[in-house]
Amino acid sequence: MFQEFQNAISTGELQKIITSTLGQIIIVVVALLLLLLVVSIGSKSKTMKTKELVYSAIAIAIAVVLSQLKIIKLPQGGSITPFSMLFIVLIGYWFGTTQGVICGITYGLLQLIIDPWVVHPAQLLLDYPIAFGALGLSGIFKKSQNGLLKGLFIGTFGRFICHFLTGVIFFTSYAEGVNMDPVLYSIAYNISYIAVEVFLTVILLFIPTVDSAIKQLKRTANS
Repeated sequence: MFQEFQNAISTGELQKIITSTLGQIIIVVVALLLLLLVVSIGSKSKTMKTKELVYSAIAIAIAVVLSQLKIIKLPQGGSITPFSMLFIVLIGYWFGTTQGVICGITYGLLQLIIDPWVVHPAQLLLDYPIAFGALGLSGIFKKSQNGLLKGLFIGTFGRFICHFLTGVIFFTSYAEGVNMDPVLYSIAYNISYIAVEVFLTVILLFIPTVDSAIKQLKRTANS
């Protein structure tokens, strides 16, 4: 395991470092530490801290499972999934921006283990922890009317910006391959899956029984 990690480092290729056994163990440890951080900064009540950890962990687990059920998978990364982003957005909606962003970063690190596509350290940060951490910005609208919808839009827009930037900076070769401007290509490519999933999620949230269930979950999570 250690030799594999050393060999990966010697190549200087982040993809090999990330996919090595020790590299993945390190990412899991960091993800767990981040999840525990939610407890330390959460409610002063021990019961509420435990509840925040449990709800957050369950939401992340559901999001991970749903992220593997790809309705459409694009060739250069990105996919339409059955509402995986919603469960990270919900954490911010339940517990606020700080917890939402930390849990989003945790989820992003888990995605880095499951399906890594890494070419540069800055791209790694933008496409994984920062992009998914942005979903936790939903907490901005925690107490707002129609807060979940607003949170969904701001969170997914934050994720879009991160993927858009990496597309323009690190993946221009794909745009050149189809004779497109890199900016336009990155916008079109990332909207093609993020916007579709947001659209499907909005339809789901307008179903009365789903809306009622989510509101009840929020009350239970914060009681």
